[in-house]
Amino acid sequence: MTEKHTGKNKIQAATTSKNILRLVSSAFATFIALNVSGLTFAADPFPRSQPRDIGDNTEAAFKAVFKQGDYEAGQKHLEQALSAEPNEPLAYAMQASLAYTTQDVRQLDSYSTKTLNTAKKLIATDPLRGNLYAAVGHFLEGAVILTREGTVSGAPKALSRLREVYNHLDKAEAISPKDPELNLIKGYMDLMLAVNLPFANPQQAIQRLEENAGPQYLVERGIAIAYRDLKKYPQALDYVNRALKITSENPELYYLKAQILREQSKKQNNPEIKKQAIDYFDQALAKKSQLPPTVVKQIERERRRTARSLES
Repeated sequence: MTEKHTGKNKIQAATTSKNILRLVSSAFATFIALNVSGLTFAADPFPRSQPRDIGDNTEAAFKAVFKQGDYEAGQKHLEQALSAEPNEPLAYAMQASLAYTTQDVRQLDSYSTKTLNTAKKLIATDPLRGNLYAAVGHFLEGAVILTREGTVSGAPKALSRLREVYNHLDKAEAISPKDPELNLIKGYMDLMLAVNLPFANPQQAIQRLEENAGPQYLVERGIAIAYRDLKKYPQALDYVNRALKITSENPELYYLKAQILREQSKKQNNPEIKKQAIDYFDQALAKKSQLPPTVVKQIERERRRTARSLES
């Protein structure tokens, strides 16, 4: 192989690995995010005809973190879930997601492994959710690899994990192709891949979310993120406003709306829209006690940059 081709391959590998890392970073904030419904037969946050008994503590953690945006309360519920509901892989997946948010690689590694191991055991009694969370476990372990080894060195191993992710997702889909939990998680993954990789079709992932995924506010939130990344800001605003109508107490949704407005103001060179963005950053920060310190610092940084650009 010539030196020219070697250099070209390195650039392609780096580009691919950066896209994977971007996928992981984008998807983590949302793809495990699950709302809570009012089902009485089982603690299942998904609107399906045969609810699964996921567990009251896990359900409470969902509601605290992903509906209310209260991470401190969510962490307390998760600690109870891990003790009282040790066979529920979603509890471990949520704990891994929180570890990723706080940049705790050791905890991320530990809970990623527990997610995968618990999911594999679940396959015997619930092959749909067992395969679904085996996929999630491989996805999380791919994030561990990229975090520890970097994008270029870790890309081959991460790609191998990604193949396992879709292998298990295909098995789950063969069992129940319209399951809302499956379609929410797979829809988010497909959407983030489509947004970050060339020659992909994000509309197919959006259609999956709109037609078969649930709960609804996470459908709206995921599509808003996708349109933000696709630089289609009017559509992004439409979907984040839909999510806010359902879950107006979540500060992360105000943060998302602020980001969309900021980018729209740049595109239109409109300082009034930028002022609106600052207002939504402030609304998110009004509930900063609910958010992890890393998230608060990021919101504060983005707010400062937006305010400085308005002054210049």
